[in-house]
Formats: sequence, C-alpha cells, structure tokens
Amino acid sequence: MTIRRSSLDRAADLREESGVLDRLRADTETRTIVVRDGRVRVVDSALLRVSPNEVGEATWALLGRDEDGTSLLLAALPPETESVDTAPDEIWLGLRDLGGRIDAGETELLVEAIAVAGWLRDARFCPTCGGGTELRQAGWSRRCLSCGREHFPRTDPAVIVAVESADGERLLLGANANWGGRMYSCFAGFAEAGESLESTVHRELEEESGVRLSELRYVSSQAWPFPRSLMIGFRAVVDEESAARPDGEEIIDVRWFTRAEIRTALVGDGPVGLPGPASIARALIVDWLEDRA
Repeated sequence: MTIRRSSLDRAADLREESGVLDRLRADTETRTIVVRDGRVRVVDSALLRVSPNEVGEATWALLGRDEDGTSLLLAALPPETESVDTAPDEIWLGLRDLGGRIDAGETELLVEAIAVAGWLRDARFCPTCGGGTELRQAGWSRRCLSCGREHFPRTDPAVIVAVESADGERLLLGANANWGGRMYSCFAGFAEAGESLESTVHRELEEESGVRLSELRYVSSQAWPFPRSLMIGFRAVVDEESAARPDGEEIIDVRWFTRAEIRTALVGDGPVGLPGPASIARALIVDWLEDRA
C-alpha cells in the first residue's frame, strides 16, 4: 500500500488562523472523522464523516479539505468512550482491518487521522521539562506552558527491505518472534542516530539475517501510524557468499521462498502466512513476484 502523490489538501493555510477550530466546529458544512483507540467508523467502504455537533468529549484538530472542498476535522475520543452514538450499520475498524478495502485517498486520510489522534493522546506533556502543553496550529503543534518550547508530531524513519537471491529467483523472508513463527515478512528496523537509510539497511540485514548485500535500491515509502513511523521500502540483492541465519532473538527463522511458494502464500494457502494488504511489506513482496512475471 503506497501512495505516490497526495490527494488530500491538508489546508496548511488555515492552521495559523485564530480560533479556526471553533469556527469550523460551528459550521454546519464541516465534517469530522472520529478516531477511537486507533479505529474509525466505516460505512460502505468509506470513512464515516459526521457533523461536529454529533461528537461529545474529544480533542480536536484540522485534517484538511475533502475532495469537494469541505473542511475536515479530527475528533480524537478518549479511550472506551460512548461520546458518539453508533448505528447498527456502522463498524469501527483499524488500518490493518481496512487494508485493500478502501481506495488510496481514503487510506491516506485514515493514516493521517490515526497518526494525529495518537499524537494528541500521547504528547500532552513537554518532553523537555514535563510541563503541560497547549494545542496550537489547529492541533498540529503544542507549546509548553512552563518552558515555552514548541513541539510537533514526530515521524520516525524505518527501513523495510525485500531481499532477493543473486539469480533473482528466490526471496528471503524472516519470522519475527512476536508472530510465533506463523508469518514471514520483509526485514525492517528503525534508523539509529547518525545513520543514513542505506547504512540502516545494511546493518539491519546483517544483524537480523546474517547476510550482506551487493545491490540496494529505493522503491517507495508508506506512513505507518504505529506509533509514528515512516516505512521506507527498498529492494536488495544478497551477496552470493552470504549465508542466511536468524539472530535468534527478534528473528527466529529465515527462509528462502520461490515464486511459486510466494504465489501460494499470497492467496492464503500453504504452511506460512504473509503480511496483509495494508502493509508496504506485502507491496514489496508482490513487486518482487511480478518483476519477472
């Protein structure tokens, strides 16, 4: 799931307007995306947009403008709240649930809403002095009431890599300990202080699978709001002299897969599972599979 070009107008021009959230909440034309515990309401494969006056206790932010120019707000509900009544045909779903079920524009809006809601929930206090903060820029910054520092939503870069054999006929995937060996995926890890993305790829692959790489190229990226990551996708070719082995801690098994095995696993057959359609990991695997189709 990658988006090449943004289709959402984030309305940055409105963020400095004094009282813009109050004004938009009072506007009967404004619509709101409600987020609760990282989930949204969905009707007919689209994010439900409601009037602000239908929402009770919440923390508010400006998401932008919809395709028709309508202002869009975010209402981040407290955990396990009943602030919004739900109708029988409405369900609450997260990003993993919705992968492949909504279009790219709705997915982009979903990721933005979940990411900002998480930041509004988790960044109420200044990380420098511990003082309380006040929201500014229509929910896109916080100013510490004690030391005056200004804080913004963070994005942490992480690499994710599809590693192929030297002949291009096999793909190396790893089983994370958290999955209990039931699912295999691309190798991933966060960039450390002072690292380039390329250095991160080489370090992570050697640490987690023992292999060294002879080629590396960027493919695409994906915002991943758990909690605030930017997944930067690469494809790589393993050095012919490298022997794959798991690190035994984070990665409990590594395995080379043929195209036939990957094709079978993608349709849900076979002994192992692959990442769901919401993730860039699956997109990288499919990209490799179709490369020589």
